[in-house]
Amino acid sequence: MTDVESPPLDPLQPWPLTVDWRPVSDRLIAVEEIRLAGAVLLLTAVPVVLWTFFDTWPFLAAAAAILVLGAMRATVVVRSVRSWGYAERDDDLLVRHGLLVRHLSIVPYARMQFVDVSAGPLERLFGLATVTLHTAAAASDARIPGLAAAEASRLRDRLAALGETRAEGL
Repeated sequence: MTDVESPPLDPLQPWPLTVDWRPVSDRLIAVEEIRLAGAVLLLTAVPVVLWTFFDTWPFLAAAAAILVLGAMRATVVVRSVRSWGYAERDDDLLVRHGLLVRHLSIVPYARMQFVDVSAGPLERLFGLATVTLHTAAAASDARIPGLAAAEASRLRDRLAALGETRAEGL
């Protein structure tokens, strides 16, 4: 009788099964698509302007390539935004994101130094904010983009309170 080896433990667990993940707002898709459209238009304008002055086909080919790459990225934005999630556990906050390369950050409440909430003009237009958690090690900072403003405020206050109570024992 032979023993069947179990598959290796996934280092990204608890990825989908053992945690109640909360998604970011779908309005972040619109924000990211608008940002992408602005970048594509700006990058496309350069070869088009050069083509009008020099009338050579490589400039038009470059503009076409930029448009094609922008369209490909636009299709990935939806899945990319939907890959973001966060979960509040008893002692830490989990943040996940990524399609090809998955990232899972686990930030203990006791290690948080401060919580930052930011929102650029486009995010404010859509009622969104980004919560950033700062720890003593800059590499362990985590951010959660695309939260509704009310949820960002709630999470900021909860994390600040948990950080204070958990750090008292240190």
